[in-house]
Amino acid sequence: MPNPNEDTPSALSRAQQRAVTELLRVAPVADDLARRFQEAGFSLALVGGSVRDALLGRLGNDLDFTTDARPEDVLKIVRPWADAVWEVGIAFGTVGANKGARVGDADMNFQIEITTYRSEAYDRTSRKPEVSYGDSIDEDLVRRDFTVNAMAVALPEKEFIDPHGGLEDLAARVLRTPGTPEESFSDDPLRMMRAARFAAQLDFEVAPEVVAAMTDMAERIEIVSAERVRDELNKLILSDHPRKGLTLLVDSGLADHVLPELPALRLESDEHHRHKDVYEHTLIVLEQAIALEENGPDLTLRLAALLHDIGKPRTRRFEKDGRVSFHHHEVVGAKMTKKRMTALKYSNELVKDVSRLVELHLRFHGYGTGEWTDSAVRRYVRDAGPLLERLHKLTRSDCTTRNKRKAAALSRAYDGLEDRIAQLQEQEELDSIRPDLDGNQIMEILGVSPGPVIGKAYKFLLELRLENGPMEHDAAVTALKEWWAGQE
Repeated sequence: MPNPNEDTPSALSRAQQRAVTELLRVAPVADDLARRFQEAGFSLALVGGSVRDALLGRLGNDLDFTTDARPEDVLKIVRPWADAVWEVGIAFGTVGANKGARVGDADMNFQIEITTYRSEAYDRTSRKPEVSYGDSIDEDLVRRDFTVNAMAVALPEKEFIDPHGGLEDLAARVLRTPGTPEESFSDDPLRMMRAARFAAQLDFEVAPEVVAAMTDMAERIEIVSAERVRDELNKLILSDHPRKGLTLLVDSGLADHVLPELPALRLESDEHHRHKDVYEHTLIVLEQAIALEENGPDLTLRLAALLHDIGKPRTRRFEKDGRVSFHHHEVVGAKMTKKRMTALKYSNELVKDVSRLVELHLRFHGYGTGEWTDSAVRRYVRDAGPLLERLHKLTRSDCTTRNKRKAAALSRAYDGLEDRIAQLQEQEELDSIRPDLDGNQIMEILGVSPGPVIGKAYKFLLELRLENGPMEHDAAVTALKEWWAGQE
């Protein structure tokens, strides 16, 4: 990646060298496709993020092309050539395709999108862009979101097209719009969120005039559908530098409209500073959770870290002794998390998992620093269920104290809990704790038919199992009969 501290010509030449290397790598597919368009009387160019990533030396197998061919002509050209074709985006001028190819000594699979030259704009009440097709690549590039995404490489001749200085902005690591940011964001307000997302993904700075337009036009984001907002938010959160993007969303006022619970965490500290800056604490927890990820970005964990304390503003109390309390903020926060994620059209499963993590994130602290009983360990594992590993990471990340002694004590205490879990798991199946008698056995022993009483008996036996661990069959039967006698 170009270093802004180097002189620009040197940075640019290095970027161009990387681009040549990357383009040569995908040439077997790109050139073959371009020749087919050329033979049909049309132009084809690699465009947008593909060119940007080639210049950054990170071009993957997702290739974006633009063409003067209309979608129906694109389909005629691509169908005989591609392994698979899809028309999901054809209403917006985009045809998707999958193509396997031999590149060097490797078999590779390319995901391809080909979009007809276009211009698109919102009206004041629309939630979807209105698409009209253009006739030139220059016309197409000027409607792109940022200059670093408004570059193209005409194929197969490999002619570099950069009418808006995207290469220089790439070398300077800055995000600007091809036209005025006001025009760009008016056409598609989601581009304001894309600015924050690209800042987070690429670790680029956003030009001051772009930030100013985002701030002035933040309210415009409300005409964009929740699904599009959610998708941009996910990409930002899953990036390498989510703090950078989230800070821009908050500072520009965009977060007030898409995730208002985040800026609400900027609570005024009391004069004695007896509670932390919850907003800053949240960003640190997110970063610490990311550092604990083992198999790549984890959206569930990152969302839980971001939202774990959103119940604090509603539960803050100034106590008589001068302390600040946030009683039951985890319960309130879980409800707020469910409401916000539902509004953003997240899946029911993800809403359930993130809300549960928010609800459980303080559970560890409720047991103090003493020795955990077997019963407490069983309940902790059972309540976390399949989220246990994520809960471990979230709980550890939630320690942001600068007091090294306190931090070390908390870490040792949690080490102790994990050791206790491991010890019990060797003796019992903690991951699937069930009563020692099932529903059929309960009905047979009590001589009753299916009904609410079976659920009550099951719950009683489950509590007994959690409290005492596994029971012998005869002991479980005796306990059940004693319970039943007390119900009559």
